Amino acid sequence: MSFLDLVKKRQSCRKYLPASVPCDVLERCLEAARLSPSACNSQAWRFIVVAEPSLRARLAEKAFAGVYAMNGFAKEAPVLVVVVTERSKYVAQVAGATRGTQYNLIDIGIACEHFILQATEEGLGTCWIGWFDQKGVREVLGLSKHDCLDIVISVGYPADAQREKVRKTTGEMSEIR
Repeated sequence: MSFLDLVKKRQSCRKYLPASVPCDVLERCLEAARLSPSACNSQAWRFIVVAEPSLRARLAEKAFAGVYAMNGFAKEAPVLVVVVTERSKYVAQVAGATRGTQYNLIDIGIACEHFILQATEEGLGTCWIGWFDQKGVREVLGLSKHDCLDIVISVGYPADAQREKVRKTTGEMSEIR
């Protein structure tokens, strides 16, 4: 499929089939993330893939309870990927401070989208989730309170048909000068 067709196919999935995702498929998604660019080649991320059913269930229960229940759909995803944001290299940190930009957040955005586009190519559905209980995730995974958790990605085979995308037109969102 062409790149533009792949981008058109990618959408947020909120309903998953119970089928497990093969390890080799997840490894290709991780490889796509690994190859993504980053400021000063900082590679300021770590992906924790949780596919073991009992651990995933415990993680989902902690991550998406209480005020975070609006993302409870992710409890049904057979895989949850926790993205740990790490520090950029010193030069990227200084440049970011000068500009008021957190390059490590841009970098994880690129890496996550590479992961997600590869997942789409593999026939998987995904959803970026930024609203989850970080403390609960840290507790279940045994992470330090210093680990910065910005994103969880739900992953699995979509249960619903693809929806039509509703987007601004190219003219509404861009200009060529």
